[in-house]
Amino acid sequence: MLYNSTENRNEVVSASQSIAQGISKDGGLFVPQSLPEYDIKTLKNMLSLDYKGIAKKVFSDFLSDFTAEEINECVEKAYTVEKFGGENPAPLSFKKYNGNDVNILELWHGPTCAFKDMALQILPHLLTKSLKKTNDGKDAVILVATSGDTGKAALEGFKDVEHTKIIVFYPELGVSPMQKRQMNTQEGENVRVCAIEGNFDDAQTGVKKIFTTPEISDILEKNNMMFSSANSINWGRLLPQIVYYIASYLDMVNSGKIALGDKINVVVPTGNFGNILASYYAFCMGLPINKFICASNSNNVLTDFISTGVYDKNRQFYTTISPSMDILVSSNLERLLYKLSGDNDEITKEWMTQLKTVGKYEVTPEVRDAVSKLFYGGFCDDAQTKETIAKMYREENYLCDTHTAVAVSVYDKYVSETGDKTPTVIASTASPYKFSKAVLSAVSEGKELPESEFDMVDLLNKITGVEIPAPLASLKDKKSRFSDVVKTNEMPDYVLGALGVK
Repeated sequence: MLYNSTENRNEVVSASQSIAQGISKDGGLFVPQSLPEYDIKTLKNMLSLDYKGIAKKVFSDFLSDFTAEEINECVEKAYTVEKFGGENPAPLSFKKYNGNDVNILELWHGPTCAFKDMALQILPHLLTKSLKKTNDGKDAVILVATSGDTGKAALEGFKDVEHTKIIVFYPELGVSPMQKRQMNTQEGENVRVCAIEGNFDDAQTGVKKIFTTPEISDILEKNNMMFSSANSINWGRLLPQIVYYIASYLDMVNSGKIALGDKINVVVPTGNFGNILASYYAFCMGLPINKFICASNSNNVLTDFISTGVYDKNRQFYTTISPSMDILVSSNLERLLYKLSGDNDEITKEWMTQLKTVGKYEVTPEVRDAVSKLFYGGFCDDAQTKETIAKMYREENYLCDTHTAVAVSVYDKYVSETGDKTPTVIASTASPYKFSKAVLSAVSEGKELPESEFDMVDLLNKITGVEIPAPLASLKDKKSRFSDVVKTNEMPDYVLGALGVK
C-alpha cells in the first residue's frame, strides 16, 4: 500500500516513509491510496481475536513494507497489561443516560490516562522501524503541538527512545493544571517542553511552519537529523485509532448488544477531527456505521461546518473546561475533504490555502451534502457539560471527564432531535482526574473547593470512591523540570536551541 499527499497526488511514499516524515513537504497530509475491505466474513473471522490480534490484522493491511514479525513486535510492546491494566486496553462500559443505552468506549487506561496513549504507545515503535527503512542513521526530531493530552502521551511514548528527540509546545493558559504538571515533570533525557503565549491553534500553526521551512530542514540535514510528528497529522498516529473502533464493534457483537452486520452510531468529542476521522476510515473499510456524531464544546466551528459546508475560524476563541477541544483549526478535516472530493488534491489545497490566508472556505455542494449525510454536529457549553457529569454520576454512579460529558450531552440532543435509537458507542477520552476541578465542582453540590489541585483530586476520590489512577497520583511529589515560555515567533529559535544546532 502506498500513500500520497492530500495537496499533491504526485507525491507518493511508502507506509514507512509517511510515518517517518510525518507530513508532506508541501504541507499536505499523507493518506492511503486505497483502503482494505472488511466485509462481514472478514469481521466474523475477527470475532475470536483479542485486541492485539485485531491490531495486528489492521496494521498488516496498511503497513505493507513492514514484516509480520515487525508488526507483531510493535503491537506486543505497546499494548501490555502493565501499561493498560488489562488484556483489553479499550474496554466498553455499558450505561444509560436519559433512558438511552450508552456504550462508553474507555480509551484512557494507558500510562497518561488519555486516549492518545492508544496511538502514542505504539507510534515510537513504528517510527523507529520506519527510520531504519527510510533514513537509516538519522535522528528523528519529534515536534508536537498539544492542547493537553497529546503532549504528555507523546513525551511518555518517546521518553529515552534511541535516535529520537521530542519537543512539545502547549498553550500556557490552555491546558488543565494536571495536564501541565504531567508535561512539566516529564522524565527522559531526550525531551523538552515549552509553553507558548497563545492558544492551541497558534502552537499548531507554529509547528507546521517549522516543518515546512526549508532553511530549518537544511540545518537539521547538516546535523544528521530530520523532523517527524507525533500529532494526528502523522498517519502513524491515526492508524492505531482505527483499530479501537473495529475492536469496539466486535466487542458489541460478542457481548450480544448487536448482531454481526447491525449498524452502530459513533459519538466522538473532537477538536482536531482525528479521532472521529479514524472511525470514518473504519466505515470506509466496511465497518457498519450509521452516523458519526461530532461533539464540540463552545468552540463549535465543526458544528457549523457540518450544517453549512462553510468552515470559518474567524470567531471568538473560548477557553473551556474541556481544553483538549479548544481548537478552531481542525487539521484532520483536510483528509476527510480530500476523500469526499474524490481524491481531488487541487481543490483540497485551494481550501487549505483559503483557510491559511482568509481563515475561511466553503466546500462544493456535493461535498457539503456528503458531509451532512454522514455526520451530525452538535455542541454544549461548560454549564451543560457539568450538568451531564453530575447527572451521569447521580443516575449511573459513573464518573466521566469533561470531554466525555460533551459527547454524552451532544448524543442526548441528537436522540431528542432525530429519535434515532441505533446502538451507539461513545468515545471516552480521558480520566476524570485529569480535570479534577471541573469534575469536582459538578458533583460536589456547591461545596467550597480546595485550592490545591491534588487536594481536589483527594476530595473527588473521597466523594465518589473512584480510584485515582496511579500515574496521576504519583505526580504529587514530582519536581517540575520545565518552565520555558516563548512567543509563537520565537518557536523556531527555541527548537534549534534545544537541539544545540542554533
